[in-house]
Amino acid sequence: MKSTLAIGSVIFTISILSIPVVWSDSDFDWDKYKRKSSGVAAVSNPVYQEECGSCHMAYPPGLLPSRSWEKIMDHLDKHFDDNAELDPQTHQTISQLLTKNSADKSNYRRSQKFSRSISQNDIPLRITETPYFIREHNEIPKRMVSGNPKVQSFSQCNSCHLKAEKGSFNEHNINIPGYGRWDD
Repeated sequence: MKSTLAIGSVIFTISILSIPVVWSDSDFDWDKYKRKSSGVAAVSNPVYQEECGSCHMAYPPGLLPSRSWEKIMDHLDKHFDDNAELDPQTHQTISQLLTKNSADKSNYRRSQKFSRSISQNDIPLRITETPYFIREHNEIPKRMVSGNPKVQSFSQCNSCHLKAEKGSFNEHNINIPGYGRWDD
């Protein structure tokens, strides 16, 4: 009798362990854990593209942490030697877009790399000053970029990164004007 009872409890235990656990998509926040892409989120907001993209590339928010975007937006009257002040509603729209999609809040791989490279105490105002950017561009001779009249500056991402506007900074899509394809 005892052996039959023991075998029965083993069978019961095994059958309990083999019951599959089923979650529906609404029970689990998959986006929080999956990485969307190896790039960064592309800029699709027309207000941001029009206001910021009229003077320079509308940089993807995932290239800087939210604290950097906040500081940039708080000082638009002195925006890199220019006055880029906005009306209050536009300012709020763009500020929210930048902080909500910043590197420290993104689940895109390249954004996460930017975020991890920046010390919590640092507030970089230029993407080109982030450790990740510097590490990724350290092999490129300055003459090919800042000495190149077709590029002029490392801040002109879309001059060399052919798919920068789509959030892709993959090294396979780099073509430095006047020099050609860049290959590590």
